[in-house]
Amino acid sequence: MKKKLRLALLSGGKSGEREVSLKGADVVAKALNPQKYEVRRYDPATDLAKLAEEADTLDAAFILLHGPFGEDGTVQGFLDLLGLPYQGSGVLGSAIAMDKNLSKVLYRNAGLKVPDWYMATKEDIHDPGKILSQLGLPLVIKPASQGSSLGMTIARSEEDITAGLQKAFAIDRQVMVEEFIEGREITGGVLGNDELTALPLVEIIPGDQYEFFDYEAKYQPGASTEICPADLEEPITIRAQSHAITAHRALQLRGYSRTDMIVRGDDIYLLETNTIPGMTPTSLLPQGAAAAGLDFAALLDRLIELALE
Repeated sequence: MKKKLRLALLSGGKSGEREVSLKGADVVAKALNPQKYEVRRYDPATDLAKLAEEADTLDAAFILLHGPFGEDGTVQGFLDLLGLPYQGSGVLGSAIAMDKNLSKVLYRNAGLKVPDWYMATKEDIHDPGKILSQLGLPLVIKPASQGSSLGMTIARSEEDITAGLQKAFAIDRQVMVEEFIEGREITGGVLGNDELTALPLVEIIPGDQYEFFDYEAKYQPGASTEICPADLEEPITIRAQSHAITAHRALQLRGYSRTDMIVRGDDIYLLETNTIPGMTPTSLLPQGAAAAGLDFAALLDRLIELALE
């Protein structure tokens, strides 16, 4: 009988997405085949010493942490020091993808289209004139290194800019302001280490009560409609999937990723790339994988295989 793989499932952590992470890990723990895996759970908020102590008795780690101290390369570096392989991107790729400003610079260098943007300072809160003259209205204001749309707002007036900057600066030192692109929101998953596969796209339509795909629209059951595969013309689909792969390479990622985009007419704008996408069967990347013939348990197996490569 084949020996079970001893897997450390990391979830919880210290970011604003702690609850989402814990819920996702419950689902992953249930979906992992007990004939194949012996799963041990660790919460980096409390269990780092324990994980270090037990690392020699483990074969691999599955990281299900979102946001700072989980998706930004910090935990990845810790696991590298412990000699534990893990699914997804390493220290460099994780850190780059978490920094929305640097990501956009690299997208642009790779020939991808991005909404125009401006890195705000606290002075802009009381004098948004510079932002208005550079980008006009409406605008998207967001913390530069948070996930799940935390602290994000859409500004349609000067007062909105002030309020939005205050909200974003309350949770991040760096705040990005970008032009608001009206269009269809899609997301594209990528799977693989050296050989990359683009998964079928998902279109996200937030419910009428949401101005954009915010934290609640993401996680409240039934708050948004998701269409997979996205109902787009074939040339747009092919380009968007190719952009997801280009973004994955530009940010030095590995294993898997999910890139969010906006389609307006024939233009595709890149918004950001997630290195640890949501992981429940109804999350966006698993929906794309399912449309490609990989059910949730098989997707988890594949991610762990890629980690061990």
